Amino acid sequence: MPDMSASVSLAVTHLVPLAKEVDENKVTPGVLGFIVFAVMALAVWGLMKSMSKHMQKVDFKEAPSEEETAAATGRGEPQQG
Repeated sequence: MPDMSASVSLAVTHLVPLAKEVDENKVTPGVLGFIVFAVMALAVWGLMKSMSKHMQKVDFKEAPSEEETAAATGRGEPQQG
């Protein structure tokens, strides 16, 4: 297995100067944060539009029960009386 310490130390030596340039009191998400947020917003909008389309296809009318169907057709059980 290759020795990773050389590559890690090389990466650290290149990244440390970049970290010193960043103002600790003024860190913003930047363009990448905006792009990620915009993509997530578009995904939510698309999902809501799709859900709305599917919900319009749903029929919420309850099917009549067997008793109501039998009473309406006159095939109900004879009542005792």
